[in-house]
Amino acid sequence: MSRLVLIKEVRLPRPPTSPTPRKPAKPAKPAPLDPAARHQRTRQAHAVETAEDYAEAISDLATQNGQARVTDLARTLGVTHVAVVRTLARLRRDGIVVPKPCPEIALTAVGTALAARSRKRHQVVLAFLRAIGVSEPTAQTDAEGIEHHVSDETLEAFARLAQGRRR
Repeated sequence: MSRLVLIKEVRLPRPPTSPTPRKPAKPAKPAPLDPAARHQRTRQAHAVETAEDYAEAISDLATQNGQARVTDLARTLGVTHVAVVRTLARLRRDGIVVPKPCPEIALTAVGTALAARSRKRHQVVLAFLRAIGVSEPTAQTDAEGIEHHVSDETLEAFARLAQGRRR
């Protein structure tokens, strides 16, 4: 049986140097996220993704049809009736959907705000993809995934570039 031995790296102090004129320091770049933080951010985005998709779909269906129903959501999102019912239970618990057992599904104020935020993010990503020449069908499909995972900083850059301006 072999044993793994870890050796700690020891750094020795640098020898003193003669003072030399230094160039002015460049502005520091933000430190990149460590891999664990990047993965954690992605997991958090996945956790919110379903709620955003459902809130946006409920809002869109209510606008188009005057109401949103379980069967409409299942068809719109391409999932089963059972998946919709289970997700709606979680959304009710989280305060996104009005807790009433009727065929019509309504958003709370929190759900309405979530739908609006998600819709805006989707529109910015879609405009950016169109601006860089992505075909419409691909832009529509890609925007659906990117909107949930892009940071606010990147989203602002997308918006600037889509509008034809830089920093």
